Amino acid sequence: MNDFVALSNIEAVFTAKRTLPTVTLWNRLEGRPRRHDFDRALQAEVRDALWMLTKQWQMGEFKGDDAGSPVTAKVHFETSQLTKYRPRGHDAEAFDDDVPLEAKVEQRPIPFEAGAQPMAIDIRAEMGRRWLKLVDGIEVGLRQKFINEFGFDEPDPSVAADAAVCAHLDSWQAVSALAGRAMDGYELLLWLRTPGQHAHDRITLDNAASAGPIEDAEAVFLAWYERLFYQPDEGVGDAWQPPKLEYSFDTSAPIHGGDEAHLTADEYYHGHLDWYNLDFEPGGNGLGPVADAPAPADVLDATTSSFLPTPISFEGMPHTRWWRFEDGSTNFGDVDPDTTEINKLLVMEFALVYANDWFMLPLTMPAGTLSKVRGLSVTNVFGERLWIEAAGKGDDEDWQRWSMYNLATRGSDDIPADTSLLVIPSAPKIHEGRPLEAAELIRDEVANMVWGIETRVPLPHGQSRFGRRTGHETRRYFKRLVEDGGPLPAPPDPLENDAAWRYRVMTRVPENWIPFVPVHVPGSTREIQLRRAAMPRLIDGDPNPPEPIRPRTALLRHNLGSGDPYDLHEEEVPRAGAKISQSFQRTRWYGGEVFTWLGVRKQTGRGEKSSGLRFDQLRRKRR
Repeated sequence: MNDFVALSNIEAVFTAKRTLPTVTLWNRLEGRPRRHDFDRALQAEVRDALWMLTKQWQMGEFKGDDAGSPVTAKVHFETSQLTKYRPRGHDAEAFDDDVPLEAKVEQRPIPFEAGAQPMAIDIRAEMGRRWLKLVDGIEVGLRQKFINEFGFDEPDPSVAADAAVCAHLDSWQAVSALAGRAMDGYELLLWLRTPGQHAHDRITLDNAASAGPIEDAEAVFLAWYERLFYQPDEGVGDAWQPPKLEYSFDTSAPIHGGDEAHLTADEYYHGHLDWYNLDFEPGGNGLGPVADAPAPADVLDATTSSFLPTPISFEGMPHTRWWRFEDGSTNFGDVDPDTTEINKLLVMEFALVYANDWFMLPLTMPAGTLSKVRGLSVTNVFGERLWIEAAGKGDDEDWQRWSMYNLATRGSDDIPADTSLLVIPSAPKIHEGRPLEAAELIRDEVANMVWGIETRVPLPHGQSRFGRRTGHETRRYFKRLVEDGGPLPAPPDPLENDAAWRYRVMTRVPENWIPFVPVHVPGSTREIQLRRAAMPRLIDGDPNPPEPIRPRTALLRHNLGSGDPYDLHEEEVPRAGAKISQSFQRTRWYGGEVFTWLGVRKQTGRGEKSSGLRFDQLRRKRR
C-alpha cells in the first residue's frame, strides 16, 4: 500500500504549523539507498525540474537581492606614521621604528646594585673580560693592572654587610673565585660615563703612547655594551608603573587636517603588544613638540588604489555544489557552542551561512602606521557602482554600532567614532628566559594584611634561587654571627625564669614575606592604598635592636633608600592575588638585528594564603 499523501496547498500546512505546534515538518531530504552499491545514489539524478524550483521557493532562495558579484573596486585611504612616544610620567621622544615596540616599552635597567651590594656579577665579569680582550697586547702587564684596579673584593663571612654573598654557598664560591682573577667591567663603565675620564687615569702606564689605543678601545667597549642589552638611557625613566604593576605609555601620529591622533595604553603587562592595547584619546593636543620628530608633511600620505575583488576561501568552507564531499578535518558544523559563547556563534554563522559573501581586497599597510579608509567604490557585474563607507562610523556611544579592529575611544562623550586602523611595529616572536626574580602579591585575611612573597630571589653572582630557601639561609647566617660574636657585641647571660607560661609578642614569618599595610590616600578619608612595610629580624640573644628585613627583588625595592614610600593601588591585589616576574627577553628585528632586554610580566595569582602571623600569644613552656 502506498502511504504517500500529496499536499494540495503547502501554505495551509505552514499556517497549521503555527496554530498546531504538534504538527512536525521536515525541510531536509536524504537519500536511502537499499543496495550495497552507492553509484546511482551519488549521481544525484533529478527527475523533475519543477521539484527543484519548489524547493528553492520553499527555502526562500527567490527572495535574494544581492546577486550582483563585484568585478572591480577602488579604495581611498590615508596613512600616517607614528612619530612620538612617551613613557607615562616622563618626557616625550621621537618614535623609533628601528626598535621593536615591546623592547621600547618593556625595557628595564639591569639591577647591577641592591643598595651597597654589587649584583649581576656574572655580567660584570663578562664586561671585564671583554675589556681585557680589547686592551690585550697594548702594553706588557696591562691586564693585571686593570684587574688590580677594577677587581672584585674577597667577601668576608664575619661581616654583616656581606650577608647577601656569604649566606649562600654557591654565591660565596662564585665571588671568591673571581676575586683577584677577574675584572669588574661595570665599575669601569661607570667611570667612563663621566665626561673627560679615561680608563688609563686609574692606572700607571709604562709608556705614555699607550693612552691613544686605550681610548680607542673605550669607544669600542661602550658601543659593544649598548648593543648587548637594550636599556633606558641614564637618567631616563621607563614605562613600568610600580603602583599599578603594569606598563603605561603614549604615542601619537599627525593626521590630515593639522591635528594629532593621541593613542594611550594604560594597562599593558601581557608580553605581546598589539593594537588592542591602545585606546584613542579624544580632544587631546597630542604629546607636544618633540625636537627629533619628523614633520607631518613627511609622514602623511593619501592614496587611491584599484583592485580586482577575490572571493575568500578557507579550510572548512562549505562547497557551492552540494554533492561534493567536504574535508572533515575542519568541520564547523560539529562545533557545539553554549548560548553565551557569542564568538563561536559568530564564527559558525560566518563560515556556514555567509562564507561565499565575502571578497578580499589586498591592501598593504606599513608597520608603525595609523590608517583610515575614507571609502570604497565597488562595481558589480550589472554595472552598478556602489560607494561603501565604514560600518563602524557614527556616534561612538551608539551601542548598536558594529566595528572590528578599531581602537576604543576613551570617555563617554557623544563624539564621532574613530575608524582608524593601527599597525604597530611589534615582534612576532619573543624568546623569554627563566625569571631572574619573581614575587606573588596575596591577601592574608587571617592577619588582615597583604604580603609580597618573593618566590625567586636574585643572588649577587647572577643566578636566582627560591625565596624561602634564600630567607632561611640569610636568617641562619645572622644567627651564626650572633652566636659567634662576629661584629655584634656578645649577648648577656640569660635570666632564670621558671614560669610555666611564656608571653610572645608576635610570631615570625619567613624573610621572603614583605608586608604591605593599608594607608589612606592623601586627601581622602575612605580610600586606601597599600604601602610597603618591613618585618623585624628577630634573633634570640641579639642585644641590638632588630633590623628591618628589606626586599631583595627589584620588583619590590621601588623607592627603597630614597626616603619616599612605595604605595601600591589596592585594586591591583584582588582576592586571587597577582604574580609578577622579571626576565630577559630576546627577539630578532628588521635586518636580523637582535634585541635583548629585561621585561616584567604579570599574571593572576592562585588565591589567598596565610602567613601564620599572630600577636600577643601565651604558650606553655616546654619541659
